[in-house]
Amino acid sequence: MHRILSNTKGDRWIWLIVILLSVISLLAVYSSTGTLAYKRGVGVESILMKHLAMVVGGIALMYISHKLDYRYYAGLSKIMMIVTIPLLVYTLVFGSHINNASRWINIPVIGLSFQTSDLAKLALITYLARTLSRKQENIKDVKESFLPIMGSVCLVFILIALANLSTALMLFGVSILLLIIGRISIKQIAVVCAAGFILLMGVIFLGPRRHTYVSRVNVFLHPELAKVDKSFQSDHAKIAIASGGLFGKGPGNSTERNYLPESYSDEIYAIIIEEYGLVGGFALIGIYLFLLYRCIKIVTKAPKAFGALLACGLSFSLTIQAFANMAVAVGLGPVTGVPLPFVSMGGTSILFTSVAFGIILSVSRDIEEPKKVVVGEIRTAA
Repeated sequence: MHRILSNTKGDRWIWLIVILLSVISLLAVYSSTGTLAYKRGVGVESILMKHLAMVVGGIALMYISHKLDYRYYAGLSKIMMIVTIPLLVYTLVFGSHINNASRWINIPVIGLSFQTSDLAKLALITYLARTLSRKQENIKDVKESFLPIMGSVCLVFILIALANLSTALMLFGVSILLLIIGRISIKQIAVVCAAGFILLMGVIFLGPRRHTYVSRVNVFLHPELAKVDKSFQSDHAKIAIASGGLFGKGPGNSTERNYLPESYSDEIYAIIIEEYGLVGGFALIGIYLFLLYRCIKIVTKAPKAFGALLACGLSFSLTIQAFANMAVAVGLGPVTGVPLPFVSMGGTSILFTSVAFGIILSVSRDIEEPKKVVVGEIRTAA
């Protein structure tokens, strides 16, 4: 254990944030899975141990991925994109239908459901960071630079949006942010946005889940006119938050966990506020804001464009997802089905989030190591 800790590199604050989120996750999941355990006919401890195994596995993956030099991910990005596109198509056609959406592929033997959009986020962000950093000399060339970038963004967007519009929109937003930082011209970015808007309209009005999307927006905009079954989730999330007060009911004392759908996943933030109050809710917001701050520091200090773009894309992807989840829980947005990163009980999503953390730490480690070399050289010279 001491050897592992001594070999742990990268930003120490990010490691601390991961540990804090892990503890919060274990407490919240243990508290909110009573109804799920009853439906499955198992004990809450059984579900907790499975979640604990995922968290430990995630931290192990984060450790491994942070030890790998982040430059290797540039080479892996093309392979990930080649694998991701067919997987997204396969998921749409043959994927498991859970909650009226085909987003998952069942993994044989281990019995886990794999959400291909999690891999797509890593693949697209890594690919964009690689392409933008390598094409800086001819970044405004339409054929050599712009078309491959636009094609990859729009293709991944439409393949995800057909089953998971909220995730697709967040990933599209992060992609546009990377294009801006990568010095793509405003005209070309406008073209990408226009293409994305056309695809978005097609998904909303012609896609297989168009009725679901329209219903969720209508419930959000006109809750007083919505049927009880349509607004049930958002109503009980508001009840949980309102009953939590300033300091909450205390750990394990939630009552809305028995009524709130997905209380251990999509709506876990409402349960956290119910049990730990507004103090706990704002503390969690502070943790994610501090994570973003530490990641921005890494981006500004990264010596290479690829490392800066990679850390920027992954960090904004994590924090945007976190705030999207929390916004839905408090009634600031329509229901999306987006989990809270590293807190929600999400199976393989925890593993991919951990890899993202590991890659950010790998970029951070690259910043620290040159300093140690310089210090060593000064001491030798002295």
